[in-house]
Amino acid sequence: MKNWIAFPHIEGTASRQAHVRLPEGTYEREIGREGFFGPATQMHHRHPPTGWVDWEGPLRPRAFDLSRIEEVATSPWNAAPVLGNASTQIRYWRTSGRMDHLVRNGDGDDLIFFHEGSGDLFCDYGHLAFREGDYVLMPRGTAWRLECTAPVAALMIEATGEWFRLPEKGIVGAHAIFDPMVLDIPAIDEPFKAQQSEDEWRVVIKRRGALSTVTFPFNPLDAVGWHGNLAPVRLNWRDIRPLTSARYHLPPSAHTSFLASRVVVCTFTPRPIESDPEALKLPYYHANDDFDEFIFYHRGEFFSRDNIHPGMVTYHPGGFAHGPHPKAYRTAQQYARKETDEVAVMVDTRDALDVHPEAAAVEWPGYVDSWKPKPDAQG
Repeated sequence: MKNWIAFPHIEGTASRQAHVRLPEGTYEREIGREGFFGPATQMHHRHPPTGWVDWEGPLRPRAFDLSRIEEVATSPWNAAPVLGNASTQIRYWRTSGRMDHLVRNGDGDDLIFFHEGSGDLFCDYGHLAFREGDYVLMPRGTAWRLECTAPVAALMIEATGEWFRLPEKGIVGAHAIFDPMVLDIPAIDEPFKAQQSEDEWRVVIKRRGALSTVTFPFNPLDAVGWHGNLAPVRLNWRDIRPLTSARYHLPPSAHTSFLASRVVVCTFTPRPIESDPEALKLPYYHANDDFDEFIFYHRGEFFSRDNIHPGMVTYHPGGFAHGPHPKAYRTAQQYARKETDEVAVMVDTRDALDVHPEAAAVEWPGYVDSWKPKPDAQG
């Protein structure tokens, strides 16, 4: 339990509630701790907190078009590294066909989000089909491989030295956001039994970033049964029932799907936009300086961004306020859209992320300028 210094206080002209009934002509900016989980203050500004006209230095907001990464890799360990730090590594993996070897991650859990493609996953625990929009959580040390029926593009998020778990549901109950009954696990079924053989197989193990190859005179995926409560799980974004409020814009933390101690993964799915005329209707400007923010756009139109298409990533380092683009802000103020159609994966990291060369090669350098106020528009 953190003993935060707490002194609820209102100074000057301010709203009584966060994100509701903003003072006329102001822009709200939240300054928060622990991402969106800790204490926070709402500032009210005369100008948009993102109304910069120039930016120098490495802290700028950045965007990358991962759809331009075209290299196909037979192994996830050869996938393009995108961003990472000591607590997580994020890769973008294109593959197709049938893997001729097994892989095992000795560094941490892998959370795989299938952006494109379909097929079958075989692992120690059995067989699991996958399709576009699936998360598959692979526990650390699990041996697995893919047989693709359609070319795959996948975002891989590693909890280095750790494990992913589900968020606490609190007062909304155990079935909120998604019922644990929708989590699917591998089965020892006929396809799994059919792939067992006495042929030679290799297992490529990643540990501390280095690869070791172990060769067996049989297929190590030879389980005949198992019991327990540790296994890979599959979750499709279509089974997520997001929390919504007609009168209050919920923070991204309300959409948490998986988390480790230094990494939070949220899923944004289609949902109604707030209908109360006094409520803010899109993400507020915020400076959560304890986390870096990475968002991968899977499908739809992200309602707080312009010129972002599926397969792109935005990256906002901690240390400055960010928020909606001017056009998106005006659209929200006019309540021109009644619901979102976006699907996106957000990864918040407690430690600063490093941008790998593979991501820098597909950067949109003009992203930092996309908040600049237009001569004929305000806000």
